[in-house]
Amino acid sequence: MLWKAQDVLGGLTHKKLPIIFVITPTYARFVQKAELTRIANTFRQVPAIHWIVVEDSINKTKLVSNFLKTCGMEYTHLCVKTSAEVTMSKGALQRNLGLSWLRNKFLPGEAPSAVVYFADDDNTYSLELFEEMRYTKKVSVWPVAFVGGQLYESVKVNAEGKFDGWDVKYAVERPFAIDMAGFAINLNLILENSKAIFHIDAESGFLEASLLIDLVSLKDLEPKADNCTKILVWHTKTTIQKIYSKLDELHLEV
Repeated sequence: MLWKAQDVLGGLTHKKLPIIFVITPTYARFVQKAELTRIANTFRQVPAIHWIVVEDSINKTKLVSNFLKTCGMEYTHLCVKTSAEVTMSKGALQRNLGLSWLRNKFLPGEAPSAVVYFADDDNTYSLELFEEMRYTKKVSVWPVAFVGGQLYESVKVNAEGKFDGWDVKYAVERPFAIDMAGFAINLNLILENSKAIFHIDAESGFLEASLLIDLVSLKDLEPKADNCTKILVWHTKTTIQKIYSKLDELHLEV
């Protein structure tokens, strides 16, 4: 069933800004609520944003459902379980379900002005990043810190402000040597290319390329963040002290 924009976006439609659809895969672990809380505190400050949270679970969990009810944002809650056979492309099914949700709601050419971003729940995001991506024409790109065995991975940009290669050390042969947090896609490009998905059989490091190769050519990439000279997103991990309690002894939801 295709919806009108106002049915999907609720209070966002009165804003003139392009919508940012943020697709976040998440899975159950001790730090899950902490991670979701941290990034929600960032996303909540971004105007005209719709958060699509997709659990790696057969059913929607109580923890995530309750969290989203009080997150203070427009959101959609989905779930799909990753099968045991999928070992290399974690999060692919969840991101694909987010893309399917968008394709089921909007027709090409009739969708609101919008951009799609894949924001994992263990990263740290600058507010500036979202304004950089908001007016993406096709696919915008920027550096990502603490990834691929480097302080950062990035696009190389020439004097004309155009794509000029990759500044990476890991799997340099990738057709799109970019991290999941390093690009955003215009919604209409997603809708016009209905078969473009993340491939669950993609080799390690090639998941991003498995989607992008069906959407855009390298010459059309749009460098952001001052021609890819600024870091606006970081791969970070939340650590916890050694847990002494057994699960059946816990009395509080963490």
